[in-house]
Amino acid sequence: MGRMRENPRYNVISMRISDEERDTLEMIMHTTHKSVSDIMREAMELFKTQMNNGLRAA
Repeated sequence: MGRMRENPRYNVISMRISDEERDTLEMIMHTTHKSVSDIMREAMELFKTQMNNGLRAA
């Protein structure tokens, strides 16, 4: 049986990207030594922060 996680992740999201976007993603992965999932989670948090800051400024 697998180990219990504090924050289990059951949801899977897939998306189509261009060759250029894939090259960019691979460059980010190589530079940061992070997985695609970690990069996308960080991107989502950055986007959320920017949205919240934009809503406060309005």
